Amino acid sequence: MNLSFKAVIIEDEEIIATILREKIKSVAHDIEVIEVLSSLKAARRWFMQNAMPDLIFMDIQLSDGVSFEIFDQYAINCPVIFTTAYDEYAIRAFKVNGVDYLLKPVDEEELKKAIDKCRSIINNQHKLPADIHQFIQSFSNSQPASYKEKFIVNVRNQWMPVSTGNIACFAKEVLNYVYLLNGEKYIIDYSSLEEVEELLDPGKFYRANRQFIINIEAVQTVKPLDNSKLMVRLKEPLHKMEIDMSRLKAPDFKKWLDR
Repeated sequence: MNLSFKAVIIEDEEIIATILREKIKSVAHDIEVIEVLSSLKAARRWFMQNAMPDLIFMDIQLSDGVSFEIFDQYAINCPVIFTTAYDEYAIRAFKVNGVDYLLKPVDEEELKKAIDKCRSIINNQHKLPADIHQFIQSFSNSQPASYKEKFIVNVRNQWMPVSTGNIACFAKEVLNYVYLLNGEKYIIDYSSLEEVEELLDPGKFYRANRQFIINIEAVQTVKPLDNSKLMVRLKEPLHKMEIDMSRLKAPDFKKWLDR
C-alpha cells in the first residue's frame, strides 16, 4: 500500500515557496504539501491549531525572525529539511544529527535525496536526535515573539486605545468589531480578521470561524452538538453570544483550551 506523507513549507518568499512546492511534487509523488506558512507568527498559530505533519521544509531566516524559535515552543517530532542561504560550513552539523539541509536555489536531485532520507526516518519511526536542540540554540539569537498589546477603536469620531487583554473577541459583521470583556463594542480599522489574527498571541486568541476570533479568558462554556460541532458561549455580559465551531476544528480547540 502506498503511503502519503503530509508536509508543511515555512518560507517567507512566495515565489521560492511556489517553486519548492512544484519541485517537491516533481520528485516525490507521495508528499502532499498541506500548508505554506510565510512567517513565524503564522507558523506558531498553525502548530497551535493543527496536528504535527510528517515532514517540514523550513527556511531559517524569515521576515519576522529565525525559524529555530519554533523548536523552543513546540515539540517538533518529525523530520525537518532546512532550506537556507547559510554557508555550508556553518550548517555542516545538520548532517551528523540526521536533519538535512538544502542550499538555495534548491537542486532537485539534492531535494530528492533529502526527502528519501526523511522518508526513511518516517517509515522506520526513528526519533530525531535530542542534541539538535543544542545546535539550534547556538544559532538562535533573535528576540522573543511580540504581539500587539493595544488596538485603536473608534468612539464617536475619536480614537481610544484598548488593551488586547480586555478584548473578549473580534467579530466580522458588516464591519470588523471588538467586543470587550465588559460588553462594550467598538469598530476597528482593519480590513479583515486575517489581518487582525496575524497580530495576536495564538496561545490566547483562537480563530473559531470566519466571523470570530475569541479570547481564552472570555470562554464560559463549550457545548458539544450532535453533529460533532461545538457551541462556545462567552462569559457575562456577553453570555448570549454563541459562537459555532466546525467538526474539524473541535479537537484542536479542545487541546487549545486544555493546557
